[in-house]
Amino acid sequence: MENLKKQVGIEAAKFVNDGMIVGLGTGSTAKYFVEEIGRRVAEEGLNIVGVTTSNVTFDLAQSLNIPLKSIDEVEYVDLTVDGADEVDPKFNGIKGGGAALLMEKIVATYSNDCIWIVDGSKTVETLGKFPLPVEVVPYGARRLLAKFEDKGYNPQMRLSGADDYLVTDMGHYIIDLHLEKIEDSYALADELDNTVGVVEHGLFNDMISKVIVARETGVEILEK
Repeated sequence: MENLKKQVGIEAAKFVNDGMIVGLGTGSTAKYFVEEIGRRVAEEGLNIVGVTTSNVTFDLAQSLNIPLKSIDEVEYVDLTVDGADEVDPKFNGIKGGGAALLMEKIVATYSNDCIWIVDGSKTVETLGKFPLPVEVVPYGARRLLAKFEDKGYNPQMRLSGADDYLVTDMGHYIIDLHLEKIEDSYALADELDNTVGVVEHGLFNDMISKVIVARETGVEILEK
């Protein structure tokens, strides 16, 4: 499967052209895309500027000598390539398994186009089997946990160790909602968007134009 992940990363890099501002995604599959961009910069003289979606990706891109700017230093991003934890037939999905959902969504929001690269296990008929990450401010986090419990969302604070709450790159906590099935991702996104204390959630609706899937039979490109 790692070889197939590498193949989809290389395939996605073919959509990157000279002069582009490129969003560099985060995760085990997106890593291969970033590495291929680094190879093209070094070996082909590819002229791009990268905008990273996490501190981990920033460190990787910097080690590959990819020119970088922050999202605040560019007016827009031409193309972002990122991974996903789940994606449904409408190309809506869940992200945030790597705790980078806030930066990932900010970069995706200011992107003219977004491509997801995933392995076949991430394609689902209905979202929700993968726990939905919700990034929250530390102050009042336990109150939000109780609120989500009352709603039957089966929430869990994400931990970084035995007892410590995980802290995101942006200094927040994550509550994972174990929903099993999300009937309406738009309604749930709207509810979370309007919940005080929630910074961002891992529902990415209507943001993706293509999904490149690594399957045992090879690489498949899905388009809307």
